[in-house]
Parts: sequence; structure tokens; C-alpha cells
Amino acid sequence: MPRKTIIITGASSGIGAACVESFSNAGFNIIAAGRNHERVMKVVEDISGASTWIGDLQSPDAAQNLVDHAINTFGSIDVLVNSAGIIYRADTEETTDSMWAETMAVNVTALFTLSRSALPHLRKTKGAIINIASDWGLRGGKKAMAYCASKGAVVQMSRAMALDHAHEGIRVNAICPGDVNTPMITNEIEQQGLDLEAALKQCDADSPTGRMTQPEEVAALALYLASDAARQITGAAMSIDGGTSV
Repeated sequence: MPRKTIIITGASSGIGAACVESFSNAGFNIIAAGRNHERVMKVVEDISGASTWIGDLQSPDAAQNLVDHAINTFGSIDVLVNSAGIIYRADTEETTDSMWAETMAVNVTALFTLSRSALPHLRKTKGAIINIASDWGLRGGKKAMAYCASKGAVVQMSRAMALDHAHEGIRVNAICPGDVNTPMITNEIEQQGLDLEAALKQCDADSPTGRMTQPEEVAALALYLASDAARQITGAAMSIDGGTSV
């Protein structure tokens, strides 16, 4: 049976990097996409059947170039994981035009253009799109207005795409993590000028399970959603947050 091929954005760290490892272990060909060449190469250095794409998905032709690279390298696309994302910790008045524009460009527009470019190929394989949203796309959060708006858009885009393409055998789902132990959490803490160790302990304490979610746990959910075991799941926004949104 031929190996399936997956595109993973945001592959240089965090959830994206964990997805690279998880899907590679499951026998997928990997297209690891990110902006930082050194970090992406480090993620895939011990992985066979992996190719990298280095670029900025905000660029006008980036989405089509990435899809073309996947097709030229492996011949098909079975799964797309949209994991790339950014966050600015700022309330409405603190959010500048450039913060808003970049957040929407990375978290929303890039996801849209890449999904659109991949759909003709996913139609052939009856594939799946998995969008990494956030629990803050479901319930909101303080001092992250643009981020919350963008992740709410991701959830609704996932639902709309699922309805548009279910008859073609394409499934689209959103994963909505709470705090995940990744470099993004560290970046958020630094933006707020908080003590890193104390803030990380607070993130653990805020979860009913007593700890943050680990990126490999999010990757495991993504792998499940990409599998035949989840063939009747589409249009879902699945929380993985240790119960914080209950």
C-alpha cells in the first residue's frame, strides 16, 4: 500500500514539530513547512521520507508553491495540518494595525489559501484537513483579542469547509487546545513580562488535570482525525485542554 503524504505547517516547533514525528512514525511521507530553515531541518534530521519547504505563507504565491512542492516530491496529498500560528498578548486598545494584520494573515488567510490550493489534490485522495485552532476560539480570553478573533475564524472556517466538501469525501476538523507546553507559551509569558517559572506553574495549576497539554498529545489527536477510524468525524471543533473549557 503506498505511503500517504501530509503537509504540516508550523513544523519548526511545538505542535507542528510533534505532528511531524507522530505522522512519520505512522508511515506518512512528510512535507515539513516553516519559516526558519535551521529549526525545520533540525525537526526532520532523523526522519526518512521527509521533505522541507521553507517560506513565509503570507507571500502571495506561497500556498500554491507549497502544494506544488508536495505534488512534485511525492505525487499526492492525503492530509493537510494547518498548525502555523502567532499570538500577540494585547487587548483591543493595545492591538496595533500591524498586530491585527499579521495575526489575520498568518492564522486565517494563510490557512485559507493553503486549504484552497490543496483541495483539488485532497479531492483525489478523499483526504483530510486538520486546523489547529484554540480553546480561545471557542470561549475567548483576556489580552489576546486578535488571536481570539483569528482562532474563532479558524473554527468557523473548518465547519464551513466541512459542509462544502463532505460530499467529496474530504473531512475538515479543528483541534482546539488550551495551554500547550510549547515555545508559544514561553513567548506569551515573555510578552507579558511575567516570571517564566512561576507562570508555567500557574498554567499547570489552571488545568483541572493539574498540568498543561503536551504537544505530542495534540499530535496524537491529529493523527486520529486523519485516520480511517475518524471517517465519520467532520466539522468538529475538538477541545484538548485538560477540562479548562468545561
